Amino acid sequence: MPRSEVLFVGGRSGVGKTTAAEALHDLLGAADVPHAVIEGDLLDLAHPAPHFAHPDVRLAERNLRTMWAAYRELGYHRLVFTNTVAVLEHERLSVAMGDDPVVRAVLLRASDATTATRLARRAGGPVPTAQLAHSTETARRLDTATAGTVTRVDTDGRTPSEVARALASVAGWLPT
Repeated sequence: MPRSEVLFVGGRSGVGKTTAAEALHDLLGAADVPHAVIEGDLLDLAHPAPHFAHPDVRLAERNLRTMWAAYRELGYHRLVFTNTVAVLEHERLSVAMGDDPVVRAVLLRASDATTATRLARRAGGPVPTAQLAHSTETARRLDTATAGTVTRVDTDGRTPSEVARALASVAGWLPT
């Protein structure tokens, strides 16, 4: 079986990670490129938050290892993994996959205005000021803390299909 490959997609809330991953899934599917998509923000979504209640558990990594092993058993070797901070944790997450994957990472970026519009559309109405402020702070932190080796892709004024094509280009998974 070919060596595993993973595309980590990170970015602030409302930047379009999930939408871009779904568009990339459609693009790769249309080209008959086998792959899997995992929404990493859901791997440790629980209350109380596992990382607060049990800081040494690393539930997201444990769940990623289990899920990826199941996909590998079925013959998959390409993974699209979305998570807000995936670009900061891609080394730890790739180790959690358990099979030394080829790693590519992308930080999606968008302006505050674009993000506010997207979050309002998702919420079906006005977004609380505190949520917008948190998204803005997260964007700043991600942009400054993310390594220079991580590709940055702006999503302002781009359709999900256009962002998906940019992601596919970074991954190198489309036939030429």
